[in-house]
Amino acid sequence: MKRLRIKFYVLLLGSLAAIGLGIWAFVIEPDQLIVKNYELKVQNWSPKLDGFRIVAISDIHGGANFIGQEKIRRVVAEANAQDADIIVLLGDYVSTGFFNRQAIQMPIETVAENLQGLRAKHGVYAVLGNKDGNYGDVVVRAELEKNGIKVLENEIAGIEKNGEKLFVFGLKDHLKINTWADFSTELKQVLSKNEENGNIIVLEHSPDVLPIITGDLLISENLRLILSGHTHGGQCRFPLVGAPFVPSSYGQKYASGHIRENDVDMFVTTGIGTSILPVRFSIPPEISVLHIRAE
Repeated sequence: MKRLRIKFYVLLLGSLAAIGLGIWAFVIEPDQLIVKNYELKVQNWSPKLDGFRIVAISDIHGGANFIGQEKIRRVVAEANAQDADIIVLLGDYVSTGFFNRQAIQMPIETVAENLQGLRAKHGVYAVLGNKDGNYGDVVVRAELEKNGIKVLENEIAGIEKNGEKLFVFGLKDHLKINTWADFSTELKQVLSKNEENGNIIVLEHSPDVLPIITGDLLISENLRLILSGHTHGGQCRFPLVGAPFVPSSYGQKYASGHIRENDVDMFVTTGIGTSILPVRFSIPPEISVLHIRAE
């Protein structure tokens, strides 16, 4: 009888713990929104731009669980409160249905209207993600720009601060290209039209772009930093195991945070919304505030 009682209590406690974890992962954590500051030491960054502040927001997925209009407006308010030099939006503004990938959960018109009002000293810049292609990149771009957000698709925006040039280079989602070599060549041609030198920050939805535009295919000696999203950090991270599933060809290598490879720095933000499963565990929705330091 005593053993049966012990087994009963063990099963009861295990069941309660599982229910508690489920409530946390499916209800509590996905509904959060944190602002997290990072001090990012970047190789060869200009000392004149030391302390440059970037707010990085990705994967809003409007209409996904806990991503209503009020949440998007809260993202705007929190981002504006950071007094950033630039705000960057890194793609996937819409969310599709689980069973019907063409069913959009919130119209891009609604998402873009609620993003209206984002403000930064040197501008608000955006790239598009793979989910945005389900709605139509042309439509998504038009709606964002109608609401004051500059979209860059293999395009460059120039900034000057403290007498130093800085270029924000927004790329098309690499999942929409044919070959890596062609993509790198196309980007070099875009850069060649810009005759001035200056630090280059690349915006790209997926971090898998890093080996495409660095190393042997390096697009520019002035490339300093890549900013990406897409992975959601894996949405769930466990002790010892890490994030079991990351939507990247490189597994957990580019899941989140600061990565340095081929002498180029990259930061991957874990994003706001959810995709496929409406769950987050140990990776709450995050607005990343990057304080860039000259190493």
